[in-house]
This record gives sequence, structure tokens and C-alpha cells, in this order.
Amino acid sequence: MRIGELAQRGRCDVETVRFYEREGLLDAPAREGNGYRNYTSGHLAQLNFIRHCRSLSMGLPDVRVLRSFQEHPESACDAINQLIDEQIARIHHQLESLRLLEQQLHALRETCHANQTASACGILQNLQHAAAGEPCECHAEPVSEAVRQA
Repeated sequence: MRIGELAQRGRCDVETVRFYEREGLLDAPAREGNGYRNYTSGHLAQLNFIRHCRSLSMGLPDVRVLRSFQEHPESACDAINQLIDEQIARIHHQLESLRLLEQQLHALRETCHANQTASACGILQNLQHAAAGEPCECHAEPVSEAVRQA
């Protein structure tokens, strides 16, 4: 199959296929006499594997490691388990960062309760203060739940 068909069947762009090939994640295809790439069902399986890993937010280095294990199925899978454990830890860290971001946005939102002019808007004022290097509500120390209930 040609690159366009591979991309279509893999539900991605032709440039994505070329990128994965350049990165060494997708095996280089054979070339026809006219120079066109000739992809096989094996390439489609590789592409689907790569895209599935990417859908799990795995970076290219991790995908490269997993592809290496595909090529060496006799290898012990301890490193695969460790890779997934590290991915879980990264996701946990991202979740914590998103929770903090949510708290910061709520704190910022609490600075403006009424429909007023932009010049009187607490949100805009806080953003302008922060841009000037001054303290802002969204980056103030969060008040713990125990302190709030006291």
C-alpha cells in the first residue's frame, strides 16, 4: 500500500507517517522501482501500536523503548512495567498540577462577582498586578481546609 492509504487506514496524516518513519519508530518500507514507498500490513500494525501508545500520552522515547521490546519479544518485561509505572507517576503529577491550577483559577474568579467595567474587574486587576511582578490572588498561598473550617 502507498503512504496515503497507510495514513488513512491508520487514521492519521501522511506527515505523521513520515515523521514516525524519520524518528525510526516505523520501519522503513521497501521502495518500488519508481521510488514510491511500499507499506505492508506490518507497517499498519506498527503505526496503530505507535498511535495507541501516543493516545496514552506516552512520549516518543517511551514508544521507542516499547517498539524495541516488540522487536525482541524474548526480553524480560520488567522495564516495560517500570515504564508504565513512570507514566502513571507522570500522570499523577499532571493531575496534581491541574488541581492546583483549578484552585488558582477559582481564587482568581472569586475576585470579581459583579458585572462591572473592565477597569474595576478584580480578575483583570490581578492579572495586571501579576504581570507587573506584584502579588496576585491566584498565586497566594492556598488556605488549608482545616483553617477554612475554623
